[in-house]
Amino acid sequence: MSSPSAVAEAVGAAPDPRPRRAFRVPRPGYLVTKLAAAAVSFGVTLVIGFVLFNVMPSDPVRTMTRGRPVSEAQLAALRVQLGLDKPIWERFFDYVGNTLHGNLGYSWEYQQSVASLTLSRVGPTLLLMGTSFAISVVLGLWLGMRSGWRAGSLFDRVTSSTALTLWSVPTFWLGMILLIVFSVGIGPIHGFLPTAGMSDPTLPQTGMTHYLDVARHLVLPALTMVLVVYAQYVTIMRSSIIEEKGSPYLLTARAKGLTDDAVRRRHALPNAMLPSVTMIFMHLGGLISGAVTVEAIFSWPGLGDLTYQALTIPDLPVLQGTFIVFSASVIIMNLLADLAYRVLDPRVRAQ
Repeated sequence: MSSPSAVAEAVGAAPDPRPRRAFRVPRPGYLVTKLAAAAVSFGVTLVIGFVLFNVMPSDPVRTMTRGRPVSEAQLAALRVQLGLDKPIWERFFDYVGNTLHGNLGYSWEYQQSVASLTLSRVGPTLLLMGTSFAISVVLGLWLGMRSGWRAGSLFDRVTSSTALTLWSVPTFWLGMILLIVFSVGIGPIHGFLPTAGMSDPTLPQTGMTHYLDVARHLVLPALTMVLVVYAQYVTIMRSSIIEEKGSPYLLTARAKGLTDDAVRRRHALPNAMLPSVTMIFMHLGGLISGAVTVEAIFSWPGLGDLTYQALTIPDLPVLQGTFIVFSASVIIMNLLADLAYRVLDPRVRAQ
């Protein structure tokens, strides 16, 4: 049996000129440029982190000992112990060297290394943020695609107005409202979801009972994040779909006899996804940092709650360490987004 291209040549028609989409390894020059830009961004982050938490016009020693009867000699000894008596330039080079070697400092409040403290809080944050991220992406992209494809319909008006309303609501306010309604209860409505924490310490900490308990505690913080984040995907995907609807290639696809669903799914959606890729990777970078407000409201034992607790002390090594971790995760995800764009968008590959 002859191939389609051979048949096309036999009847005098040109073969299908459409290039096949394939994975291409980025050129070394492009990769080196992006890696260098990421390294520069991380260097700037180190400088900003040091300035924020070491050159602030405050005395952390007096803050730590506030309300306690301490002498000036004790304050001076504590400054020496914490390394605050060194010149600012020496502290900066110590800070950069320690960070590059994975040493994020030692917590003043928790009396353990910031690296181990951070690692112990990563799991709960990834559980909360990963769950809310997955639901937000799937729900937001699906609603945005449907809304944009039927722009002006009742479905579009309801979906768009709801998304814009939720996007404008402050996260902490929404979290407190959900906490009052579903945990505390209003009037005859009695709260049936946990108010705080990740699990009930009175229940077994292993087995299916524990997993179900964690799932119950996860509902409200994850719901708060989903209601705020999914709206961003709805808005961006809707705008992208509306922009793609008028493209000539969609008219060509319809002229070939493709159904409306096939045109939307196979042609419009892949191109409309490109703006959403950047936001997906940005939110992936935020998975590590979590949401400080949500974790603080629901006392979820993640990195966001750790940051909030460190702010109230203040525990400068913890704040400095979490700032570096949060920033590094965003830089890495931005780098991956640039590489993904080169694979997905032929216009970037042509550069």
